[in-house]
Amino acid sequence: MRLKPVLTLCLAAGLLAPTLAQAQIRNAPPPRALEFAAYIFAAANVCGYQIGVEQFDALLQKQNVSAADVGPRGPFGNKVQTIFALMSNQMQLNREQACLAVAGEYGPEGNVVKNVLLPMGTASPPAEATPPAEPKPAQ
Repeated sequence: MRLKPVLTLCLAAGLLAPTLAQAQIRNAPPPRALEFAAYIFAAANVCGYQIGVEQFDALLQKQNVSAADVGPRGPFGNKVQTIFALMSNQMQLNREQACLAVAGEYGPEGNVVKNVLLPMGTASPPAEATPPAEPKPAQ
């Protein structure tokens, strides 16, 4: 007689466990968003591109993810860094073909989205956080 309540409790716990696990990861970004971020970071690293911040952020927003989430210090940064390392190593094996492919997809003439990856020196320089120091009067 005592076995029946124990079995019922175990069955209920077994049915609730997947529901609880899903509730814990409900706010996680889709895996595609993490892979996309790692792909763009790897392309910038291996091929020497600059990331077009506005276009990159817009693509992440379409996937309900912010750049802070996938950045190195973000909550999913470790996952993105792991994927980034794998992608960078793979891109490095066939660097020339990989860089051409990435530029064709996300470069200035990209067929997926334009200007996510820009050649070095193309993007506007970041605004300075502090105003320039005033020159001291001559003595």
